[in-house]
Amino acid sequence: MSIDRDTRYYLGLLRELLKYPNETEWIEFKHNKAIPEEIGEYISALSNGAALHGKNSAYMVWGIDDTSHEVLGTTFQPASTKEGNEELENWLLRLLDPKVEFHFHTIEVNEKRVVVLEISAAFRHPTRFKQTEYIRVGSYKKKLKEYPEKERKLWRIFDNIPFEKQIAAEQLEESYVLELIDYPAYFDLLKKPLPEGRSGILEALRSDGLIVKNDGGQWNITNLGAILFAKDLSQFKGLGRKAIRVIQYESTNKIKTVREQVGKKGYACGFEGLISYINSILPTNEVIKQAF
Repeated sequence: MSIDRDTRYYLGLLRELLKYPNETEWIEFKHNKAIPEEIGEYISALSNGAALHGKNSAYMVWGIDDTSHEVLGTTFQPASTKEGNEELENWLLRLLDPKVEFHFHTIEVNEKRVVVLEISAAFRHPTRFKQTEYIRVGSYKKKLKEYPEKERKLWRIFDNIPFEKQIAAEQLEESYVLELIDYPAYFDLLKKPLPEGRSGILEALRSDGLIVKNDGGQWNITNLGAILFAKDLSQFKGLGRKAIRVIQYESTNKIKTVREQVGKKGYACGFEGLISYINSILPTNEVIKQAF
C-alpha cells in the first residue's frame, strides 16, 4: 500500500525524534495522558523551548514511552476530543497568545496509533496559554517568570531573528525543493559550475542559507531562498505580495494606469527579465535606456 507524502514525512520525523536519548526542552513524549489544560501549557512551553534552541518546531508525541522510547500506541484521538462543548483544537487556539500554529497528525507505526503534535516555535514574543508563559527546564514544565535568565535570553533571540532566516516552505523532499527553486539561475549568477548530482546542488544552496535541513531529515526553504530564487513567489505563503510590480502611468500624476505587470520570479533570478520588460515599455530613446 502506498504512503502519502505527509505520512512518509511524519514517520521519518518520528524516527529522528526517537534518536534523542531523553526528552528535550522542545520534545515531549506521552503514552495516553491528554488533559486539554496540560496540552495548552505544553504548547506554550515547547514553543518557547524551540525558540531558545533555534528550532523551527517543537513536538509532543503520544503513544511513546518517555523513558525507553518504545512505541506503545495511544488511545488519544485529538479530532474527537472536546473541552466542554468545544473541539480541542479550537479551544486551544482561542487561549493561546499569539495564536501560534500547531497541528495534530495521526500515523500508524507497527499497527499502533501514534499522535504527533507539531508546534511552531515562538516568534517575536513568548507563547502564552491562558495569559501565562511556560518553559521547559530539563524535562519539567515551569512558568517562564520563575526563570528570568531564560526569559531574557528568549527576548534577545526574538530581537535577532532576521526576515531572511524565517521559513517560507517546509517539509519538502529533495525533488520538490528543486522544483520550487530556480537553482540553474543561482549557479549561473554566481558563475559556478552546476554540480552533477542532486546532493551537490542542495549542499550549495544550504551553504548560502537558501535552504535548511529540518528535524525530519527533509528540507525547508528560507525566505532568503524564496525571495531571491523562487520560480513562482505565489507558491510561498506570505511572499506572493512581495513580488515585484511594474506600473506604467499615463502621466507623472499617477492617476491613470496604462498597464501593470506583476512578476512571478524571485528578485535575483527574475532581474534580467524585469530589465528587459522595462526597456520594452520605455520611450524609444537610446539615452534613457543606457542610463537605466
